[in-house]
Amino acid sequence: MSDNADTGTLARLLRTRRSIRDFSDREVSAEMIAAILDDARWAPSWSNTQPYKIAVASGGLKDQIKEQLLARFDAATKLQAGGLPGKLAAFLTRSKALPDGDFDTRFEYPEELTPRRRATGFGLYAALGIAREDGAARHSQMRRNWEFFGAPVVLFVFVRQELGAYSVLDAGIFLQSLMLSATARGLGTCAEGALGTWAGPVREAFDVPPAYKLLCGLALGWPSDHVVNAFNPGRADVAEMLIPIKRG
Repeated sequence: MSDNADTGTLARLLRTRRSIRDFSDREVSAEMIAAILDDARWAPSWSNTQPYKIAVASGGLKDQIKEQLLARFDAATKLQAGGLPGKLAAFLTRSKALPDGDFDTRFEYPEELTPRRRATGFGLYAALGIAREDGAARHSQMRRNWEFFGAPVVLFVFVRQELGAYSVLDAGIFLQSLMLSATARGLGTCAEGALGTWAGPVREAFDVPPAYKLLCGLALGWPSDHVVNAFNPGRADVAEMLIPIKRG
C-alpha cells in the first residue's frame, strides 16, 4: 500500500468517526472485540508504562451494570427534585444516589469553551427533534448515557492514580486508537465521561486492582440508522488552536 493510500485512509477514519448515540441490537463477537483491543494496545504511553486497565461487559453482565447505574441515576434525579433537605438526608444516609466515582464528573466549563459546548448540545437536541423547553425529553435523552445508548458492549477505562494527569493522557491516546480501529471495522463507539459518575456497580462486577481509578466508559456496537448518528458538530480551525508567538 502506498503512502498516499495510507494517509487517505487515516484522514477518512479521523473525519468519519462519530460519537454514536443509537446502536442496533446486533451483537459484537468476542473475536471482534479482541481484534480491536489488540490494535489499541499499540498506543504510545509514558515510558511505555501502559497505565490503564480495561473492563469489558456484554450480555447479562452488561445488563446488570446498566440496571444498577440507571437505578442510581433515577435516585439522583429524585434527590435533586427534593432540594436541599433531600440532599442532606441522602448525605446522612449515604444514599447510593450520591456519586461514588473516582473523578468528579460535575464541573463548570471555562467561559472560553462554553460556546462550543452549548453549540454541540443544541445541535444534538435539534438532530433528535427535542425542543429546548422540553425538559422531559432532554432528561430521557440524558438517561440514555447509562443505557449505553443501546450498545451491546461497554468498556470501562481505569487509570493508575500515581501518574496523575499523564495516565489520563495515555488512556486518551489508547481510546482514540481503539475508536479508530472500531471505525475501520464498521463499528461505532461513544466515549462517555458520565459513566465515571458511579463506580460502585462496575467495581462490584470486576476485580479491579485497588490502585486503578475509573476514568470513563465507552459504548461499542453497530450503529443504527437513526438520524442522530449523522450529527457532526464540526471542529475548530487549526488557526484557533495555535498559540501565537510573542512579539517584542
